[in-house]
Amino acid sequence: MKKITATDSLTLPISERIKLVEDIWDTIASEAEAVELTEEEKRIIDERLDAYHKNPDLGSPWADVYKRILNRK
Repeated sequence: MKKITATDSLTLPISERIKLVEDIWDTIASEAEAVELTEEEKRIIDERLDAYHKNPDLGSPWADVYKRILNRK
């Protein structure tokens, strides 16, 4: 099988590039347990999860966050 580079993928139509990215993501997701978090990353996640449990209404719903992101453009 011939190896392709990121540059090679630029010659593909967008729909095929999207499919390629989806396929790559699926291979990563299927091995998610192989991704090791650093102790610092674990600490940050624990702090944020603790803050959420203390005040779950403090954050914003995804729909609101998404709208803010779109409005920046």
